[in-house]
Amino acid sequence: MKYINRKDLLIVAKNMGRLMVGIGVLCLVPIIIDLIYLEFNAPYYLIPSLMSIILGLICIMLLEGRNIKKMRLKHAMIVSTLSWLWAGLVCGLILYFITGISFIDALFESVSALTGSGITIYPDVESLPHSVLFFRGFQQWIGGLGIIVMIISVLTKSSAASSKLYRSEAREDRIKPSTKATIKQTLKIYSIFTVFGIVLYCLAGMPLFDSICNTFSIISTGGMSVKNANMGYYQSDIIYFITIILMILGATSFLVHYNLIKTRGRSLIRDMQFKVMICLIAAASLLIYFTSYIVPMDNLFVVVSAITTTGASIQSSTVMGGWPPFTIFILIVLMLMGGSNGSTVGAIKLMRIIAFFKGIYRNLREIWSPAGSVVHVHHEGKKLSDDVVEQSGNYITIYLLFILITWSLLCLYGHDTFDSLFFAVSMQGNVGLEIGQISQALEWPLKVVGIFNMLTGRLEIYPVLITLRAFFEIFKR
Repeated sequence: MKYINRKDLLIVAKNMGRLMVGIGVLCLVPIIIDLIYLEFNAPYYLIPSLMSIILGLICIMLLEGRNIKKMRLKHAMIVSTLSWLWAGLVCGLILYFITGISFIDALFESVSALTGSGITIYPDVESLPHSVLFFRGFQQWIGGLGIIVMIISVLTKSSAASSKLYRSEAREDRIKPSTKATIKQTLKIYSIFTVFGIVLYCLAGMPLFDSICNTFSIISTGGMSVKNANMGYYQSDIIYFITIILMILGATSFLVHYNLIKTRGRSLIRDMQFKVMICLIAAASLLIYFTSYIVPMDNLFVVVSAITTTGASIQSSTVMGGWPPFTIFILIVLMLMGGSNGSTVGAIKLMRIIAFFKGIYRNLREIWSPAGSVVHVHHEGKKLSDDVVEQSGNYITIYLLFILITWSLLCLYGHDTFDSLFFAVSMQGNVGLEIGQISQALEWPLKVVGIFNMLTGRLEIYPVLITLRAFFEIFKR
């Protein structure tokens, strides 16, 4: 049976057209900063953006009015994967033209920003033009909520197709009955937190431009900074504390945020994922405090940064590489877990971890219970279905397999074993923390692997695998 046919390709192409237009429009925004600082790089933003807009309009016009069947979830997943790849290519072209790095480096940098991975190729980010620094922050802000989510909120009407596209970016939570209304409320909350972060940073003494870029980076749990020393540049406990608050906000479900005022704060207290995240932060911070010499603020900051998959840091990667092995082990575990479903984080996510362990607990109870007993597990008062438990286990298995493959390839190229494991977990989880300097010494084949890791981490693996399967069938003919 054919997995994909001509009609499937037409559905993908038509929906890609709208998204290509949206991506092109978003890439025009940094021109404002370029004009303010008189950096004269506007043509390098304009050319790739217009290319994306024109190609998108061509797709729309050629397919407008054609009898194309309804979108299925497989189509949405292919569109989602191709949209993220296209955004990476267009943004990569802009970085390639302006900064003069190789195209593979530019693609790696743009995918890292869009997926919120926060791993940078640039050894000296402070030498970059203001518009590029803003562009990197803006990419993280867009990617944190989701490229498709952002574009749907502006360019499309609420429909079954927009609902499937919403799901294709690994989003299930609904704030409102319709997808369009849900996205609008999510964007509203996201924008409020962004303004909140900018104001707090300014009040703490951070320059306005830094405040904007860093808020984009932190609330999206991206982690790229405008300074070489990341957040450690500012040498301010107040700024560190604001960053911790923003990281936790970004890693908490938007559904919980929406219900916060309505329930007078009870939604936060009742949310299992939020409670588990706070408990893990407290437990990990205490374990590191009693087993290492690390300063308490550095300790708390890196713990929150790891579990929220932000990747922001106070200390350099070289300093972190000298920390005790047990501390590094704790950070790896936190980077694997991640924050809440329906937030901006990467990694496995706490809901899957909770479901996985509840499934193990149910199996144990079935063994020690009397024969014929039916054992159910519950989550927040609701029965947890067998499908949810099974899917969580399957996803965790595939996720760890991807890390194992990347880790083995890093070792094959001669990188340190422990540093390679940390870096593989960081890339797959869209975290951005590293120990040592692997990102600055990464060979080009490993950069291609890293791009794949970051995309699969952000899209939660299945859309990318579905797309690869579709391409395999096309080229097999």
